[in-house]
Amino acid sequence: MERKFAFALDEHYHIYNRGTDRRLIFLDDADYAHFLKLLYLCNGTKRVELRLLPKGKSPFESNRGETLVDIGCYCLMPNHFHLLLHEKVEGGVSKFMLKLITAYVMYFNRKYARSGGLFEDSFKATRANDDRYLEYLFAYIHLNPIKLIEPRWKEAGISDLTKAREHLSTYAYSSYLEFFGHEREQKSILNRNAFPEYFETQKEFADFHDQWLQFGNDFTVDGHESLATESVE
Repeated sequence: MERKFAFALDEHYHIYNRGTDRRLIFLDDADYAHFLKLLYLCNGTKRVELRLLPKGKSPFESNRGETLVDIGCYCLMPNHFHLLLHEKVEGGVSKFMLKLITAYVMYFNRKYARSGGLFEDSFKATRANDDRYLEYLFAYIHLNPIKLIEPRWKEAGISDLTKAREHLSTYAYSSYLEFFGHEREQKSILNRNAFPEYFETQKEFADFHDQWLQFGNDFTVDGHESLATESVE
């Protein structure tokens, strides 16, 4: 689907895409780990050459040049991904996504002895053009993993809030943990300074997500669909 807007400097975007025919794009932990590594390495002006990375050094410490975008949060799911981006330089979103998708598809096809496209067409994007919607996206993106344990939670509600909280706090493939102060090397993927500070404390962050878990179907966001209806699966 053709986008009805052009990316612009200093604006925020929800970026997402899924596997072609809804196929899985992450088949094991190594696939998730590789995509996370690329989220860091592809966000820069330098060419990505994995074979040249210093041995024994974390890829999240590598010199990638000047960054193209700021990443506010992310979530990887078995057959799709979500990113919240801020365009830092002109053309930054498009350049970053081209590098990211190309590098991951090359890795995936080589590993699994396949050829051809892995994702549906080009990536999808919505502009976070008001403050309330931008804040909402932090919940929408981070709560995606709940579908893995309660597939119909948006329609039927959460049956076990404690279990849902525990699942989010142990899910390794999103930035949820960074908002609770966990010191992981993947922290280098994010630049939260380019986004409003909606959550001054970890408790505010937790309470915000609890509200969406418990009352998401009743919440509305002006001009946009709510958690109950907006989905990428």
